[in-house]
Amino acid sequence: MLIKTYGSAIIGVNAIPITVEVNIENGMNFYLVGLPDSAVKESQQRIDAALQNNGFKIPGKRITINMAPADIRKEGSSYDLTIALGILAASEQIQQEKVSDYIIMGELALDGKLRPIKGALPIAIKAREEGFKGFILPKVNAREAAIVSDIDVYGVDEIGEVIAFFNGDGKLEKTEIDTREEFYNSLNDYEFDFTDVKGQENIKRALEIAAAGGHNAILIGPPGSGKTMLAKRLPSILPPLNLYEALETTKIHSVSGVLSKNTSLLSVRPYRSPHHTISDAGLVGGGTFPQPGEISLAHNGVLFLDELPEFKRTVLEVMRQPMEDRVVTISRARVSVEYPANFMLIAAMNPCPCGYYNHPEQECSCVPGAVQKYLNKISGPLLDRIDIHVEVVPVSFKEIASDQHGEKSEEIRNRVIAARKIQEDRYLAKEGMHCNAQMSSKMLRKICRINQAGQNLLKTAMEKLSLSARAYDRILKVSRTIADLDESTNIKTEHLAEAIHYRSLDRENWGEAQ
Repeated sequence: MLIKTYGSAIIGVNAIPITVEVNIENGMNFYLVGLPDSAVKESQQRIDAALQNNGFKIPGKRITINMAPADIRKEGSSYDLTIALGILAASEQIQQEKVSDYIIMGELALDGKLRPIKGALPIAIKAREEGFKGFILPKVNAREAAIVSDIDVYGVDEIGEVIAFFNGDGKLEKTEIDTREEFYNSLNDYEFDFTDVKGQENIKRALEIAAAGGHNAILIGPPGSGKTMLAKRLPSILPPLNLYEALETTKIHSVSGVLSKNTSLLSVRPYRSPHHTISDAGLVGGGTFPQPGEISLAHNGVLFLDELPEFKRTVLEVMRQPMEDRVVTISRARVSVEYPANFMLIAAMNPCPCGYYNHPEQECSCVPGAVQKYLNKISGPLLDRIDIHVEVVPVSFKEIASDQHGEKSEEIRNRVIAARKIQEDRYLAKEGMHCNAQMSSKMLRKICRINQAGQNLLKTAMEKLSLSARAYDRILKVSRTIADLDESTNIKTEHLAEAIHYRSLDRENWGEAQ
């Protein structure tokens, strides 16, 4: 007898339906075809043990299982439940009328319990598009899939519940959540707040500007000056996610299998902080069977690279193109996948190998030329994509001991949201463009016009500070954001002066005077 059950495969951040055809006839042997990987091939042993431990068995006949389309590689153990129910239906151990109405996914333990799967959200979206009646999956993933409306989602703990459901001996509990209510109730659930930061007002201001314009930033300072602490708090002042952004971000985390248990929809912007030993594929995505990298997991959020010069140069260089295009394409011989990568880069570094160059109290012990050599580990093209360079100095004892609290993240965020609204209105005709950091050189000349006094200031600054040519565009972009924060139509000289202050690493003599 031939029976069809349905599962799903993940390609990039989208799902495609997989038809599992089970044919049982006289004879002996077990054939599993359709380009399965090792984990899928090993499902026979898991299914056999799970069925026997629940009072069922794989019949001693010739069983042929085809996973179509056969030219797409099937990966992982998530097809265990799909195949098991196909075998039970084809051998008439369960009723077969309703089996093909559902997408069924789940890894089986030997006792029949179900283990979590990856990509439940994109699978649920595809199941609704394809007109399936429902989606049966492990209970741990049920809330994640239930954010998709107009499809019944059933979370189950073990295979016995599914067997009873199809035999009419039991009911499955439908998982339902109010997506909008849960999303809006947890929009401000940030663990860290700027009110905890003592001092560092100039760095807070720099990060506020970065958040308002979507600018990448680098913090340069000695160990213990608070670079990581400040970066961790940046997501709390970014504009809240909208539902579309939240869904897109959740899909990426779902495919990667990094969503927390029983999580439905991500409501806060992601913050990713990979270690400097990370590989190229780990950062931008890839592998034999492509998976999203850290830059995609940071989509719509913040990617923090601590100790930037310690990252392998090749790792940093592969990040350049995704920073421009805000998407990363991974091509293999058989498949090409695309992952979104619209993130804010915040980097941190010591000013020199010992960490104390330009320190107000401690002397730098590096040999002559070491500071410039250390900085040269970061390529010019990468620095060219970082708009704000700011030097962080240690907090004084007086500020640390003070009882005075800093400004709350919520207050800073309100100013950021107001500035972003100005930018959204400005770029309304430009599809996919939302903030000043995305301006092209052509747009820059039109949008960032400055008066004669501003031109003179910029000319003087570039000559006296020996600023490189690439600093010019960055200064104009950042000054436009500062003007937006001030709700000013025109870029004033004070806006330019502050923007010039944020180009430390572009000074030709930076790091040479030791």
